[in-house]
Amino acid sequence: MAATGIKTPPRHAGSPPEARTPRPRTTTRRRRNLREHLTAYGFLCAALVVFALFSWWPIVRNTLLGFQQVNFATGNTWVGLANFQRLLDDPLFLTAWRNTGLFTLYALVLGFAVPFLTAVLLNEFRYARAYFRVLVYLPVMLPPVVVALMWKWFYDPGPGLFNEILRSLGLPTSNWLDSSATSLISLVIVSTWANMGTTTLIYLAALQTIPGELYEAAELDGAGLWQRLRHVTVPQTRFVLLVLLLLQIVATMQVFTEPYVMTGGGPEDSTVTVMFLVYRYAFVYNDFGTASALSLLLLLVLGVFSALYLRVTRAGKE
Repeated sequence: MAATGIKTPPRHAGSPPEARTPRPRTTTRRRRNLREHLTAYGFLCAALVVFALFSWWPIVRNTLLGFQQVNFATGNTWVGLANFQRLLDDPLFLTAWRNTGLFTLYALVLGFAVPFLTAVLLNEFRYARAYFRVLVYLPVMLPPVVVALMWKWFYDPGPGLFNEILRSLGLPTSNWLDSSATSLISLVIVSTWANMGTTTLIYLAALQTIPGELYEAAELDGAGLWQRLRHVTVPQTRFVLLVLLLLQIVATMQVFTEPYVMTGGGPEDSTVTVMFLVYRYAFVYNDFGTASALSLLLLLVLGVFSALYLRVTRAGKE
């Protein structure tokens, strides 16, 4: 074979044959990532639309109605602060806020302490712990209206369960819901019984995260049950206690079912709460503008506690 003057470099033994240039996969990878991102953003957009329609838009709409005189036949008209002035002129305005504040205070005394002590007691049980958890949580599974009607029969001044028990013991009976002195605290007892199950389980979960060595060290130092509760349990669960305290304030200030079903705001307006007054303005007086103005004031008050809740939870994460 004639020499051409071009030398081909020798191929070493064991060297792989000339490989084809690999096809770039960057485009395929980009398409796959784009498809995944579009799917994720699609689900996110659907959630945002649901929140916008059923959460954010009602808040915006309620804010607008608070400054309008609502008339579904001829249309709404702007009245400025007239709805708020009407609220201030109503004697029930301060009464509703006072009753709501008292209900929240009583609920903190009972609904905050009773679930915590119940959780501490359940945490001490060695046997049948799961059974007692179900027993404590059972009232939460009942519809609120059913609970209110059941307790309304318990409180009945005639054949009610509580007065029958008092008669059997030879004790004087009480007009639980028919007296302005006992009606509000009676509703607090119902609310505490109906809602303490969830709070108790949260406290119980927090208690079970406390290292057992702390209790053993306290017992070796001669600490009793109260001292262990004060120096070990409460300090180890103070973050959960504070968070649930704020959540309970937000929840109890929106109480409506118990006064609506059990007392109708009576007797002598002793159980008229802010939410019950909102209902009365909207569906009894047909004054949706004033009802929206009152609910807007409640929103601002609850917003303060919600901001405290967010700050506390952020500090706990840090």
